Amino acid sequence: MENQNQIYDFRSDTVTKPTEAMLEEILKAKVGDDVYGDDETVNQLEVMTADKLGKEAALYVPSGTMGNLIAVMAHTSPGQEVILEESCHIYLYEVGGIARLAGVQAKTLKGVNGMMKVEEIEAAIRQENIHFPESGLICLENTHNMSGGMVLPLEEMKKVYKLAQIKQIPLHIDGARIFNAANYLKVDVKEIAQYADSVMFCLSKGMSAPIGSMLVGTKEFIAKARKLRKMLGGGMRQVGIIAAAGIVALRDHGGWLDLDHQNASTLAEGLNAIEGIKVDTEKVHTNILMADVSATGIKVPELVEKMKEKGLLVNPRNESLIRFVTHRGVNSNDVEAAIKIVKEILA
Repeated sequence: MENQNQIYDFRSDTVTKPTEAMLEEILKAKVGDDVYGDDETVNQLEVMTADKLGKEAALYVPSGTMGNLIAVMAHTSPGQEVILEESCHIYLYEVGGIARLAGVQAKTLKGVNGMMKVEEIEAAIRQENIHFPESGLICLENTHNMSGGMVLPLEEMKKVYKLAQIKQIPLHIDGARIFNAANYLKVDVKEIAQYADSVMFCLSKGMSAPIGSMLVGTKEFIAKARKLRKMLGGGMRQVGIIAAAGIVALRDHGGWLDLDHQNASTLAEGLNAIEGIKVDTEKVHTNILMADVSATGIKVPELVEKMKEKGLLVNPRNESLIRFVTHRGVNSNDVEAAIKIVKEILA
């Protein structure tokens, strides 16, 4: 099963390669200067995306980080405050962009499996006071990366969105893996997107396209976002060559997301059966799992390096956790090989 020359890459679903169908569409893409609105393929992708998420309009952006930053900038004014879950991607992994570039400060709350309690969000909303910043935006992340790809409950999202509407505060979803969430919940992605004023999702993660993310919202919001994209250097020219892959991703993703989630579940069960490793299999909702290796007696960096030497690539999370991510680039045999490698290392 194990091949010393074989690499089993479970670092992230960002390592996926384009499908044959994507490569074919890339060659046929009708392109034009997208800053002028002339790229037919991008225009098609944006219309298709807006319809799929049940929003008025969409914008193609180079990355999810840029998409989230644009959303924060479009919804807020400098000096306002954004309410976020304390371990969300926007706060931890986007280089402080909302502070440096959007000019807003973060108000972080501790969530339960990535979901902030609506009562705590309400308590965090600033009252009118000469000393206080205004609460300008609420952000949710679904699926929640640092919670191991867990999916936020729709009922809880609905409560938060209702509160946001009452308080007249916009709500943005960092939905980098929102299609994974929809797959887990067995609902149309519109059922999640309805509880937000804007949504960002990545085409370049589980969707398997090589480049790009999408931002959706009202026509007015997207018009503002388009100008902000240009300001941030995200205005692109004959970008249909990569947008074509996004169209295929939206069309074809369903089958492989099913397999990704099945493989993650199998991997979680296999790792959990190894002495010294603990995976809470009930929390493996989608394609991400967190393995607690603290009981192995081996420090995380050392264990990750031992795995790498055997061709198994993973990401350390902290002093006790290692993250594994399944994706279209790994199959059931690769999952078995990964379990075997970890067993051999800990034998």
